[in-house]
Amino acid sequence: MSTQQLAIIDYGMGNLHSVAKAIEHVAPNFSVVVTSDKDIIGNADHVILPGVGAIRDCMAEIRQQQVDTVVQSTIESGKPLLGICVGMQALLKSSDENDGTDCLNHFDGDVQQFTKGLVDEQGLPLKVPHMGWNHVHQRVDHPLWHNIESGSRFYFVHSFYAQAKADYTAGSSHYGNEFAAMIYRDNIYATQFHPEKSHQAGLQLLKNFTQWNGQL
Repeated sequence: MSTQQLAIIDYGMGNLHSVAKAIEHVAPNFSVVVTSDKDIIGNADHVILPGVGAIRDCMAEIRQQQVDTVVQSTIESGKPLLGICVGMQALLKSSDENDGTDCLNHFDGDVQQFTKGLVDEQGLPLKVPHMGWNHVHQRVDHPLWHNIESGSRFYFVHSFYAQAKADYTAGSSHYGNEFAAMIYRDNIYATQFHPEKSHQAGLQLLKNFTQWNGQL
């Protein structure tokens, strides 16, 4: 079996090596590299855009290090691109965080903050950030859902959530209100949760990503 290359974009905003280890576990035929080198990313077969922390800081680094142009080139090439956590939020139009931050605008949708006073179905208060396991419900039939049951649990850590159009929502979750947990368009897929921390379902999703050719 030929070796393919997967590039995890390193722009200083993410726990990148846990993602790399997870990919190496599920796809031993892949050469996984954590890099900021534009040529290496451009030559990779699959690309991951991670991200943790404040969106303003992430977007500043994305633009300063020209990751925005790398992401644009990847999308135009048709290669599979996976955004994770703030990497997903960066793909939307804008975020309310930090008094408003313009994002990459690859999806027509905004990122909003969980409001105070959220309660669960029993009326009990919910803490922000949303931290821990939550169910994700399938909204479309997508290759990255292969062998994953709708309603499977994934691991979240976030205070802001995506309000994407229904046309782009591959999976949704509920925390006081419904939000987009997975979004997709063409050769782009992104998750609000951390698949690398989500045990079997998360590993299956990462395996599906390595086997995906970017087409629906």
